[in-house]
Amino acid sequence: MLTIYTVTQARETILKRGSFLDQDVSAATKAVQRILHDVRQRGDAALFDWTEQLDGVRLESVAVSAESIHTARNRIPTDLLEALELAAGRIRAFHELQPLPDWTTTELGGVLGQRVTPIRRVGIYVPGGTAPLPSSVLMGAIPAQVAGCPEIVIATPPTRDGTVPDVILAASAIAGVETIYALGGAQAVGALAFGTASVPAVDKIFGPGNLYVTLAKREVYGVVGIDGLYGPTETMVIADDSADVRWVSADLLAQAEHDILASAILLTPSRALAEAVQLEIESQLDDLPDRHAILLQSLTRNSGIIVTTDLDEACALADAFAPEHLCLSVRDPHALAPKISNAGGLFMGERSFEVLGDYVAGPSHTMPTGGTARFSSPLNVADFIKINSIIDLDADTAKHLSQYAARIADSERLYAHRNAARKRL
Repeated sequence: MLTIYTVTQARETILKRGSFLDQDVSAATKAVQRILHDVRQRGDAALFDWTEQLDGVRLESVAVSAESIHTARNRIPTDLLEALELAAGRIRAFHELQPLPDWTTTELGGVLGQRVTPIRRVGIYVPGGTAPLPSSVLMGAIPAQVAGCPEIVIATPPTRDGTVPDVILAASAIAGVETIYALGGAQAVGALAFGTASVPAVDKIFGPGNLYVTLAKREVYGVVGIDGLYGPTETMVIADDSADVRWVSADLLAQAEHDILASAILLTPSRALAEAVQLEIESQLDDLPDRHAILLQSLTRNSGIIVTTDLDEACALADAFAPEHLCLSVRDPHALAPKISNAGGLFMGERSFEVLGDYVAGPSHTMPTGGTARFSSPLNVADFIKINSIIDLDADTAKHLSQYAARIADSERLYAHRNAARKRL
């Protein structure tokens, strides 16, 4: 079921992709625009109506009570609470090491520099769907906290009884988030972007979601900031003949089980390894009955094994593909790493596997998808700050520079600019 391709075949199939937004999303876009317009016009009333229509529950309030958040830790298993607290500590420690420097210089006349300021109010979208995702709470909210954002709110879809799962509330409490809205889909994005009586508008929206969430983020960009547009998740594994067949297969399956559009691709110069993984995948599938239908579709539609000439060719293919996750399951991963520029996360060796990155390693698991790792980074503290330029020139420097500014302005036919500079001479 996991097809083995030559490089030529792969270029025309699983490696040939554009953005997931290249598909015909016109109908979905119109639906999203309708929802956003309604939220902007009718506020809370639209939120209640769309949540009832799309999520099957009539809410009495979109805000989760502070008491429910604060007591949630007592309502989840102790070992799960311990795991979330460990993950939170590592995520915080990692992001606290990311530099956010203010700086100034006097070497250019007067004082020039930059001032770093946190974004005042940010909204973290946490997907719901088939299962709650407490890891997404930690991965989004903790970098925002480290950046110093004064207000951090979470929006996440309600369950059929109108509540938010306790594990989401507990993760929010661990991350220090005190405001949670039981809202999902495009209506949640609209509320965060435009504001309603119950949901004050934010300055920037973060987090992945389904197609409708992504289209809604695209529609509201400019009214608010967004962190990016996230498509289906994807992993590439580069492996040589030293790789553990069981581990490689498990790593591919872990990625493929996300949804039917997920992509899990193995690159290897070893035909023997390719065939062994192909068989092992089928064997391990028997142990995953709950996600079997999803796995079958993702493995046959967007995934596969590519037999390359050597590891250099594998690296070249991976770098061109620019995957969200790139795992180097080889004897010497550090020898291959310099050959890779484009990957959201680079997982060095079989013991630094991608599932650890999903939960507890430290860096945020929100990473660029769809080839955007060519120009985008994983979610990090810098996404939650702004840089203000400081310009404080001394009189002599200002007078000296004014003649040059006037000449450039004159060439651009911006005569008021020219005159403002000339008056300083």
